[in-house]
Order: sequence, then structure tokens, then C-alpha cells
Amino acid sequence: MNDPEIRALLYPLLLGGVRIDELPTGTTRADVVHITAHFMHGYEVKGDGDTLQRVANQLRCYGEVYDFVTFIITEKHLPKLLPLLPEWVGVLVASAEGLRPHRAAGYNATVSLAPLARLILLEEVKQFLLARGLAGASTLRSREIGQFLRTTNTVPLSSLAQYVRDRLMARLPERLLMRAERKAERDRLPPRRKKARPKAKKKKPAGRRKTAL
Repeated sequence: MNDPEIRALLYPLLLGGVRIDELPTGTTRADVVHITAHFMHGYEVKGDGDTLQRVANQLRCYGEVYDFVTFIITEKHLPKLLPLLPEWVGVLVASAEGLRPHRAAGYNATVSLAPLARLILLEEVKQFLLARGLAGASTLRSREIGQFLRTTNTVPLSSLAQYVRDRLMARLPERLLMRAERKAERDRLPPRRKKARPKAKKKKPAGRRKTAL
């Protein structure tokens, strides 16, 4: 099974909230993120044609920001993937019959403030900090805000997490509109013509050599 086929099986199961595809997360992109008022659940899809080379980096990035993480894989990946995953990461196995639960995702206790804040815009993070009474937050650079969030004990994780969920859900209509506009623009463009390959020159038959008299 390939990625689009697996996503088609997943989407009907994501009830409530919103669904965001390809959400930038750290140094990677989460295939699908289900966001509700109470949690964020990141899904990584591994079809038959995918490799497991990026799993370590994906786990690190997802573990910093998502309350739940689930890998959706085909049967061929199961033996090699399971030893790479912490016990709290869920696993669904995709087949033509649907998605079979291998193990449910547990709550992730490794979410951190600074990576979580990077899911939204810098100006949104500044507004959050200003609302919590951090004077001068509007003049801070991204690196300074990251350093503050990594060392502070004054910002509750639950408050920032709720704010991030709210902002991401509020921006979904804008994302969908931009996606529709890009699709419409592509549809207006004439289809690209494939360049014709130059015809191979036919080799002339070799003539008979004249023999010396």
C-alpha cells in the first residue's frame, strides 16, 4: 500500500477537531496531525515504498510537541520498526482490509515548551508571552524566546499547549484557502509538454573493404 491509500483509511477515524497534513515539526514534517481542544496526535505513514531511515529524527521531533504519536505502517515494516519505537508510541498496521491496531498510543510526557512554541508564528508566541505579563516580549528575537522557554519555570506547559492548539485550529481555514488557490493556479497553467527525445542516428552499414591487389 502507498501513502495516499493509507491516509484515506486514516481520515475517517479522526473525529472532532481539525486535521492538518504535512505540518512542519522541528526539522521534519508530520504526515497528519489531528488537533482537538484537548490534544494533538501526530501520525507518521510508512507505505511499502518507504524506508525507516528518518524514524529516529521523526521520533525526536514528534516527541517534543505531540501528546500522542502513532506510526501507521504496512506489515513489511513491523519487525524492523517495533524495536525503534518507545512503548508509548502507537502502531497501526495498514492493509487492503483497513487499519489494524497493533498497540494504542500512550500519553507522551516528553513535550517541551520551546519546540511546542515553534509550531506557531513568532508573533503569536510574543502575544502569548505579553498576555502572561512578560514585559519586552515584543522586542525579543526567536533565539531569545527559545532560550527563555527552555529555562523558565513561569510558563505552564498546559497553557502554552492550549494556546498552540487554538492557533493551529484557527488557521486551518486559511491553510485550506491557500491550498485551493495554489491548486487553481496550477489548473490554469497549460500542461507542460514533455521534451521529445532526439532520435538515435541510424548506423550506416559498414561497406566492404577493398582488398589490395
